[in-house]
Amino acid sequence: MQLDAYLQRIGFAGEARPTLATLRALHRRHVLSVSFENVDVQLQRPLSIDVEAAYEKIVTRRRGGWCYEQNGLFGWALSEIGLGVTRVAAAGNRAARGDAAEANHLTLLVDIPGADDGPWLADVGFGGSMLEPIPLRESTHRHAPYRVGLRRLDNERWEFHEHDGSAESCFDFAARAGNEQTLARKCRALQSDPDSTFVTTLVVQGRTPETHAALRGIVLRRLTPAQAIERTLESADDLIATLSEVFDLNIPEAADLWPRLLERHRARLAAKPEH
Repeated sequence: MQLDAYLQRIGFAGEARPTLATLRALHRRHVLSVSFENVDVQLQRPLSIDVEAAYEKIVTRRRGGWCYEQNGLFGWALSEIGLGVTRVAAAGNRAARGDAAEANHLTLLVDIPGADDGPWLADVGFGGSMLEPIPLRESTHRHAPYRVGLRRLDNERWEFHEHDGSAESCFDFAARAGNEQTLARKCRALQSDPDSTFVTTLVVQGRTPETHAALRGIVLRRLTPAQAIERTLESADDLIATLSEVFDLNIPEAADLWPRLLERHRARLAAKPEH
């Protein structure tokens, strides 16, 4: 794995030094350059928490990835630069999923050498709401079109939350290194459990400095500071074009997913209660 190739992939042209300014710049460039996506899960291609596999996928093949891949690769790059990185096992949306949420998300705590204002929560794998790292303390930040922040839950656990103006998503974590075996098991489970959202739903998300695009199934939602606009994709060709034009992903084989995506979409519409 070559750090220079990763930096080129995310469009970072400066000097990569172990400073807060570099951390912020790298975080922003990664989020703006690499889409969150679970296309391989939908295509039933096995994924792992292996950083070399994430490098080959994201850097060499210019794909996106989910949290285990993106935060894994980002953490590796930060370590190569000389920043202190702790891989943390987090629980996404525990309120809905209970203890089954444990380790369903990989996030990062980053320490700056010689600085006394850390650690910093860095996360390029939660779908793109967090543009830059935030300090590990109770706070709120405007990362348009989102509001993000941290709450302290108790003496040990924290909760990251993101709000898009209508709904909130979150993950909670203890500020310590996660168990790598637990992370690996959960990574396998999320791509094999028939009840896993990643198995039941195509999810692709990407960012610009002030907007966010999310494809869930065949519904594309664009969020700006002023409004949210949705449209339903119309065909397999539309799917491939959207992946390319909106998310910078060249995955022509994703066309094979269209019949299943359309069937799921129609089933969800039929299951909605009438008003």
